[in-house]
Amino acid sequence: MPSSSLPIDQQGRLSLLTKLAYGVGEIAPSMAGNIRTFFLLFFLTNVAGMSGTTAGIVLLIGRVWDIFIDPVIGWLSDRTTSRWGRRHSWMIYGAIPFGLFFFLQWIVPTTEPNLLFCYYVIIALLFDTAFTAVTLPLAALAPELTQDYSDRTSLISFKSSFALGGGIFGLLLAQIVFSKVADPNLKYAVLGGVCALLSIVAIYLSVWGTRHRVAFPDRSRQIEPPASIPLRSQIRIVFSNQPFVLLMGIYLCSWLAVNVTATVLPYYVVNWMGLPDQDFTQAAIAVQGSAMLMMLVWNSLSKSIGKRAIYFMGIPLWIIAQIGLLTLQPQQVGLMYLMAVLAGIGVSVAYLAPWAMLPDVIDLDELQTGQRREGIFYGFVVQLTKIGVAITLFLVGKSLDWSGFIATNAQQPLPIQPDSALWTIRLMMSLLPAVILIGGLILTYLYPITKAKHEEILLRLRQEK
Repeated sequence: MPSSSLPIDQQGRLSLLTKLAYGVGEIAPSMAGNIRTFFLLFFLTNVAGMSGTTAGIVLLIGRVWDIFIDPVIGWLSDRTTSRWGRRHSWMIYGAIPFGLFFFLQWIVPTTEPNLLFCYYVIIALLFDTAFTAVTLPLAALAPELTQDYSDRTSLISFKSSFALGGGIFGLLLAQIVFSKVADPNLKYAVLGGVCALLSIVAIYLSVWGTRHRVAFPDRSRQIEPPASIPLRSQIRIVFSNQPFVLLMGIYLCSWLAVNVTATVLPYYVVNWMGLPDQDFTQAAIAVQGSAMLMMLVWNSLSKSIGKRAIYFMGIPLWIIAQIGLLTLQPQQVGLMYLMAVLAGIGVSVAYLAPWAMLPDVIDLDELQTGQRREGIFYGFVVQLTKIGVAITLFLVGKSLDWSGFIATNAQQPLPIQPDSALWTIRLMMSLLPAVILIGGLILTYLYPITKAKHEEILLRLRQEK
């Protein structure tokens, strides 16, 4: 067993402090990601003065860049040799660029349109690179910290809880800053600066609290270094792993449902339910808050019945909530919040189960190939997340245009939307996520790695030491 200054119980499992430290690292990407998702497009069009098309191109370029940079950083992190470890070294050197470029997104350096476009494209490329350089190695730490089936689920529950908490904290922080600072340019700069500093601190705290456990899997078995196989060959091996392909589908379905719901929620709350903007934030907090509270429950259940089982239990509740939103009328505000809480119960499973299942797939790959390639596997999952967000924004926007949705700005009164637009909003908020989630349930049924199967994989790995 590796030496460590952090407390570990007699079975070699992770201590509470280590799990907390790992979860703290998730605050940075979740807080930054939530603020970008909710505010960046609005900032570019309503504060920086860019047209909607130009602002959309800026965001699209960043997503296209992610397609190329995510697998590359995952591959490089697998090959990295450093006294800080192959994951922690990326987090250490990427933390400050992460915070700096996040802050620079919220600055308006000029009013000249072409220069402004170039500025935000460059910042988007640099921030997305720094974002991946920090978050991908952080995610790939999970199978290096512990090989225990239940301990991994517990570790991912901490990660998911901090992710949800970080997202909620980002929304609350935005409300506080916006209520104290009136100037549009200054309030976004203050929000960006505060979040940047908190993100840097969170990343370094995570490194400090987990650095003593990184050698755990490497000392248990002699593993051939991943440098011996070229990148294209490793990609081919990854996609020949059938459980991983199924798990990618499960994760994609879960994440698309999350993003469709998050993207359409403000239109549903404001245009269909007829509520003010602040109710949208409160509804989002109701979803994420209930998801965070349920994380401990699902984590406890997964130890006894497995990760696939909790997915089958939680996702149907989410489907019921989404379909229930289709039946709501504008006066039924209380029922809307009830549906938000019920959806959050299922959302917590979507955050927990796929991430907790991924290390098991990596163990299977090690058994089959003799190598550990966490970076490649996690790289493709992170890449899918970002592609899913881009697809969601594009399809939602196109659907609104096709339905005759009437756009407006803050200075204009809220228009009366045509029935076709209202029905489109309701269907995208209810039936579309429900169908996507049903697809995830089908893929989960086909996913072969149960708790017993994973224990067999670990036994065979120990026998081959």
